[in-house]
Amino acid sequence: MRASAVQDDEEGHLVYRAGDVLQDRCGWFCLTLVNGCVCRGESRVALKIIKNVEKYKEAARLEINVLEKIKEKDPENKYLCVQMFDSFDYHGHVCISFELLALSTFDFMKENDYLPYPLNQLRHMAYQICSAVKFLHDNKLTHTDLKPENILFVNSEFSTFYNAEKKRQERVLKNTAVRVVDFGSATFDHEHHSAIVSTRHYRAPEVILELGWSQPCDVWSIGCILLEYYLGFTLFQTHDNMEHLAMMERVQGPIPSKMIRKTRKQKYFYRGRLDWNENSSAGRYVRENCKPLRRYVLSEVSDHHQLFDLLDGMLEFEPEQRLSLSSCLHHAFFSSLQEGQRSSYINRDVSR
Repeated sequence: MRASAVQDDEEGHLVYRAGDVLQDRCGWFCLTLVNGCVCRGESRVALKIIKNVEKYKEAARLEINVLEKIKEKDPENKYLCVQMFDSFDYHGHVCISFELLALSTFDFMKENDYLPYPLNQLRHMAYQICSAVKFLHDNKLTHTDLKPENILFVNSEFSTFYNAEKKRQERVLKNTAVRVVDFGSATFDHEHHSAIVSTRHYRAPEVILELGWSQPCDVWSIGCILLEYYLGFTLFQTHDNMEHLAMMERVQGPIPSKMIRKTRKQKYFYRGRLDWNENSSAGRYVRENCKPLRRYVLSEVSDHHQLFDLLDGMLEFEPEQRLSLSSCLHHAFFSSLQEGQRSSYINRDVSR
């Protein structure tokens, strides 16, 4: 693609075609766009091309700063955060190249008719996610946008079997190795903390109540993600703050009075309690779609109860009372993981 032929669409996206070559202005870093994937020499990589709009470019520069710090602290890529290979400017577009990964944990579940992940697979995925995000926390970072779309499989190949009981074909992953991606909203402890972070369904109560947030908001998000893997659907399916808080109370009991006293969002409360009408249509919706956490347990096998004990600690209202990821990794739910599955260096297949 010659400089004279470089075009952006009206929203600032780079217009490109299969076979185009992106060339680094300062060297010979070439990427050929072929069949929807990107080639760098003999290897295939993922390429993120940022819109040629200043606010997006500034966000990309901040993301590159985070990715460079991750690379510096984890040169061997053992902590399961996506690895950045390079970044460069292409005619006003910030471009970032990454290791090429497979489907997200959300997309795999979607393509599998939203079937939950088997508990053994969920356990290995959960351990990796907690390990990766703990690494961020240890380096004074909060991801702030953890969700199933931002957890990608290294390889999403699967085997198919027929479930005679449910009369359907089901997919089972061959390998549950994952990477945490998308550091566009990641925030260092010393940086400005936006009032609102996280995608709605994974947003912690302290964020909604604008009480300030730090690393524990990631733990809440992971709790929501793991419950979604277990159930096959999003728990807090709402777009309204009041309804979201009502759902949280339905699952985890009343919001602590300490948080209610501290929040500036007093419009959500009346006489120290959530100002919520359970008999309204919204109230009925919450009642029908949410229930106390332990009532979601699908089996009386001890592993399932161990998972819900872990989730209970991750979905604790008060951030200072919420489990740290270090505590999560030592939880009994993970005690049956083989040593190889605990090691960040080894990603073994996990059978059903």
